[in-house]
Amino acid sequence: MKISTKGRYSTRAMLDLALHFGKGPVLIRDISKRQKISKGYLEQLFIPLRSAGLVRGIRGVSGGFTLVRPPTEIKLSEIIRATEGSCAPAVCVDDSNLCGQSSECIARDVWAEIKRACDRVLESKTLQDLVEKQRAKSAESSKE
Repeated sequence: MKISTKGRYSTRAMLDLALHFGKGPVLIRDISKRQKISKGYLEQLFIPLRSAGLVRGIRGVSGGFTLVRPPTEIKLSEIIRATEGSCAPAVCVDDSNLCGQSSECIARDVWAEIKRACDRVLESKTLQDLVEKQRAKSAESSKE
């Protein structure tokens, strides 16, 4: 599976919200500047993230976006699923009815194994894990 720009940028935007969690709503234009992602594209990315119940938009003067749950409770699998869908490398893995040879296909078994590995990794990582890695990386690079 190849994660598209949609999945990568959504993850970066969610990390940005996680880094500012508890400090109030974050404006898309601020995320845009920090992450170097166009404001218009971010607005489009927040639609599926909101639909998936991962972010909440707040209107008004001090509005913006916030995470619906703490970063410790949001898994990368939720972000990728909301923006990319399944990480199955072939459609027959999620729907065996799409191929008449699904039950005999050895290749499908391998594709299913790849999906399970991908799901396992994404399920094991939370936004908080990324926050900690980002802070460690930033501290390391400020020493140089």
